[in-house]
Amino acid sequence: MNYKAVAFDLDGTLYPNHRLYFRLIPFFFKNSKFLLAFGKARDRLRQKNKIEDKIENKVHESALFYRVQAQYMSEILKKDSPNSDNLDSDNLYYIEEIEKKTEKMIYRGWELLFKKIKPFPHIRETLDSMREKGIKLALLSDFPPKAKLEYLGIDNIWDLELCSEVIGRLKPDSLPFQALCKALDLPPAEVLYVGNSFPYDVIGAKKAGLKTAWIKPKITYFLPDKKRESQADFVFFDYRQLHKFVLS
Repeated sequence: MNYKAVAFDLDGTLYPNHRLYFRLIPFFFKNSKFLLAFGKARDRLRQKNKIEDKIENKVHESALFYRVQAQYMSEILKKDSPNSDNLDSDNLYYIEEIEKKTEKMIYRGWELLFKKIKPFPHIRETLDSMREKGIKLALLSDFPPKAKLEYLGIDNIWDLELCSEVIGRLKPDSLPFQALCKALDLPPAEVLYVGNSFPYDVIGAKKAGLKTAWIKPKITYFLPDKKRESQADFVFFDYRQLHKFVLS
């Protein structure tokens, strides 16, 4: 099939996740409660996307998204803290402090770890070849991508960079994928979305009508999961495989 655009997830898709996780070990042990609260809050945001249908209850704007995320974190930290009586999860000042700490510690702090992380082999030549063939290149991530792309050395080649947080909904919600296709001015069937997460990337994009490519670690690629792999249009572990799939 001739794709008009190929869009990519970032974390775990443009570089191996284990390279970041290794560098996060000291950071995690020092800030484990806060990081766990962040993860639980995002799980709750994804669940919120599924169960709330009334327009006034949906999170559509980035400022509101970050405030709701901080609100959820404050509730989780209060519940999980042995000194929970000293925390007021409904206090606006406390929520704002969590929001600021999340920005400094996670959004800005993690970006510095990318200075020594390298992207997957053969990714640059794959992207350059696609551009030469007139294929639009896009990126859709659940985290802000700009600084990470610069550190990875693969910035300034994208026709479009989107963050689902700015849209106000996390993958696998359909809204980020719909926004992606709208910004590309293409029907979903002409866009291939590449990601490493089966539930968030493959299922999310497929539900929105996009074609999908699932990148798996080499060790699991040779231990096939036929039931899940059959739901993706293409499965690969090496970017040379994706190059051949898209351009041949």
